[in-house]
Amino acid sequence: MDIADEIIRLAAKGDGVSEKGKHYAGTVPGDRIAEDGEILRGAHHIEPTCRHFEACGGCQLQHADDEVLRIFVRSRVINAAAGQGIAIGEVLDEHLSPPQSRRRTVLHALRTQRGAVLGFREEGAHRIVDLAECAVLRPELAQLIAPLRAFVAAHGPRGNVDISMSLADQGIDLGLTHFPLEGLPATEAALDFAREHGLARMTIDQGYGAETLWEPEPATIKLSGRRVTLPAGAFLQATEDAESVMLRDSIGWLEEAQAVADLFSGLGTFAFALAASGPDGRRVLAAEADQAAYLACKAAGAHSGGKVHALHRDLFRNPLQPNELNRFDAVLLDPPRAGARAQIAEIAASELRRVVYVSCNPSSWARDGAVLTEAGFKLTHLRPVGQFRWSTHVELVSLFAR
Repeated sequence: MDIADEIIRLAAKGDGVSEKGKHYAGTVPGDRIAEDGEILRGAHHIEPTCRHFEACGGCQLQHADDEVLRIFVRSRVINAAAGQGIAIGEVLDEHLSPPQSRRRTVLHALRTQRGAVLGFREEGAHRIVDLAECAVLRPELAQLIAPLRAFVAAHGPRGNVDISMSLADQGIDLGLTHFPLEGLPATEAALDFAREHGLARMTIDQGYGAETLWEPEPATIKLSGRRVTLPAGAFLQATEDAESVMLRDSIGWLEEAQAVADLFSGLGTFAFALAASGPDGRRVLAAEADQAAYLACKAAGAHSGGKVHALHRDLFRNPLQPNELNRFDAVLLDPPRAGARAQIAEIAASELRRVVYVSCNPSSWARDGAVLTEAGFKLTHLRPVGQFRWSTHVELVSLFAR
């Protein structure tokens, strides 16, 4: 068979790119393209784990083996740095989260004439893929899909429903949005569902915000050995293994710092780890805009012996200024996908010499990193993180030092 082209890399959205620069969906490096357009699979093209692959938008790369996945994660981060002209000192081994490790997710459901459909949406579409299995979710979450489908079929509204699930210390924290409970029977059915499945909490958003319907005891999440109240819908790192890797790197890079500012701190994932592992007398400032996360961190910080101090502050509108930053030996920041443009500008103007930057978006991270390097910082260490396995979503943890 005559060969017309060969796939040499994956593009950012997961499609294969050939030697001739053409894009082919569903291919991986090593695949060959015949003259008639047939795809001839190479050594790195494997059978997908899940029956829903290609239809479900939750995964884009189940047909790629681990070697390809690692190269993809690594390349995304390195290319982002190169695009901004950032030189990298050391690229550490990339981390890939294993299958069935994701502890939080948002699913979608729709009541139909025959029952209900529940799952992720198709890639780039509104249609819901009705899940019979899921290879990325923790088994505890995946096992709740079928019962939830039956519950939506019996009591769900006519429109779309969003379903959030997170694993708390006490079990699953379940949140239903766009889900009015009409009448006493529906409310009793919801309580029965929560009780039967041992939920840590069930919240219902009927259009006025999340209301707690079931919570036998306060839902918490353990962060570096400290129990922190888990607000409904609070952000958690998607997998515990990736969180551990990022914590280990951050702790190692900041081991000598006596005073650290943790910016965009959330519940205090990094703040409590830094406080627990640092030298005697280390103090950590945890700055967060979300009020519920701030209050949870503040309450837990009150039992840290003064090591963690929580600050309620919108760092997009009111970033820490150079005179405030200069009180610290180092800064750690973990901003949302948009990055931290305003805060980075103030860090660049400060006297800080060490910045750990955790990011869920290589593009905004590279943009901010270019500002730091322009101010005299060097990117000394970088670890790519594939926390969302089989997805094109790539994260990282990095160290910039003057």
